[in-house]
Amino acid sequence: MSNIKDILIVGGGTAGWLAAASLARQLNILEDPEMSITLVESPDTPTIGVGEGTWPTMRSTLKRIGIDETDFIRECDVSFKQGTKFVNWHQLNEDGSDAAYHHSFELPHGQWRTSPGPYWQMLEKELGLPYAEAISVQPHACREHFAPKTMTTPAYEGILNYAYHLDAGKFAKMLARFATEQLGVRHVQAHIEQAHLDEDGYIRSVSTREAGELHGDFFVDCSGFTSLLLDKTYNIPFRSVSDTLFVNSAIAIQTPYESEDAPIASPTISTAQKAGWIWDIGLQSRRGTGHVYSDNYMSDDEAETTLRRYLGPASENLDAKLIKMRLGYREKVFHKNCVAIGLSAAFLEPLEASAIFLIEASCNMLGELFPDSREMMSLLEKKYNQSFLKRWHAVVDFIKLHYVLSGRTDSEFWIDNTNPGTVPDTLKAHLEFWAHHPPSRFELSSALEPFVRESYEFILYGMGHHSRYTPNPARLPHLDYARENFARIAQTRKEMPEHLVTNRRLLEQLQKHRFQAI
Repeated sequence: MSNIKDILIVGGGTAGWLAAASLARQLNILEDPEMSITLVESPDTPTIGVGEGTWPTMRSTLKRIGIDETDFIRECDVSFKQGTKFVNWHQLNEDGSDAAYHHSFELPHGQWRTSPGPYWQMLEKELGLPYAEAISVQPHACREHFAPKTMTTPAYEGILNYAYHLDAGKFAKMLARFATEQLGVRHVQAHIEQAHLDEDGYIRSVSTREAGELHGDFFVDCSGFTSLLLDKTYNIPFRSVSDTLFVNSAIAIQTPYESEDAPIASPTISTAQKAGWIWDIGLQSRRGTGHVYSDNYMSDDEAETTLRRYLGPASENLDAKLIKMRLGYREKVFHKNCVAIGLSAAFLEPLEASAIFLIEASCNMLGELFPDSREMMSLLEKKYNQSFLKRWHAVVDFIKLHYVLSGRTDSEFWIDNTNPGTVPDTLKAHLEFWAHHPPSRFELSSALEPFVRESYEFILYGMGHHSRYTPNPARLPHLDYARENFARIAQTRKEMPEHLVTNRRLLEQLQKHRFQAI
């Protein structure tokens, strides 16, 4: 039996260093003198620096790794993220102003003992509020730029559910320092040339320009779009999803705040455009902004003009970066003794910020089920590939849901997105059922589902898909309770200024003080 002792991670960045830190902690290599993790990366790989969004799962990931939340916020230009605000993804308001709805992180089960959707629909005219605003205070917190916690809230805990906006380049550097100084990961900076296989087709080593040949028993491909191991070495096919998700380009601009005391937005703001959408992510020191679009419907120059128009006159002297994207996933992400994590495994549209979450999911599954031998590796390979194939499909379905329900007919891009031929059969089946019945707890219940049922409800109710059915009052036994809960949430909304400070105020406090360690 060939034991697995030496792990070699090829490539750095967020994927590589998060994998290194997570595996080092989960496998506890400091207490196992026979186990080692080495990360090799090119010394001159640039970072894009667009501003990244995470999911609330990042809190438990960082806590498990052992990183202090205050240090993380200070070093990585972090701000608090409380969901996504979708602007103009459906029709405009009757007066022509922007229309918006929220996909909040504060899920209904935290405040409701029953699913609130049908009750909100029954009482919609009485309440006079959109779904997300009626069932939670979080959209109001976002509108008023409130933070999800205070200085007295312990690290990684929140009054409201939250994730982070961060500078991915700074995050990778922090992870690298922590992994090497605290967790025993070895770091090699060298240009990687090629991988070498043994007689059974397993990777034996990689050769580098500066550090010679580096051997390992298990390899993690975090080499980004290059995919040095999974693609260049094993030729694992890439399955494009361009027939479902049309965007393939992005223009990114790092945008300064207008003043030092300008509000920092809590949600990622996604504003629909003629052939895509603009992201607007508030970090501590700047905004990460960009225009995601399809160059089959809009030229690169027009896309940049659209973004600069959104940003206003202050963007005239700011540099823009063009990014070309290939959306899809590898048919296998685990092959022989190699697992791909991050862009080398898949890249799916960044609309719901799933990229870093999928890195987390990869690290968690690999760490928990890490094989001790080649024999175990072959058993894990099939489970791992099936798991992530389901995840890729689920992410594609969820992102496509936003486009299918848009109702926009102002450009060919939006019209083509509603063509049934571009909609996955799984999503068609869900939408047909949801046209007559709200999502239930018996759907989307698998641990492999990236998006929980409540996330679908935010989109379905936010974009008006509920309007095709009418709840039966006889089947709503908790109507009095629902009215009381809606009233309680409305009262809490009014009292919010007494309990929370703004994002910027809390981040300023964190420069002098620290969250209490848990």
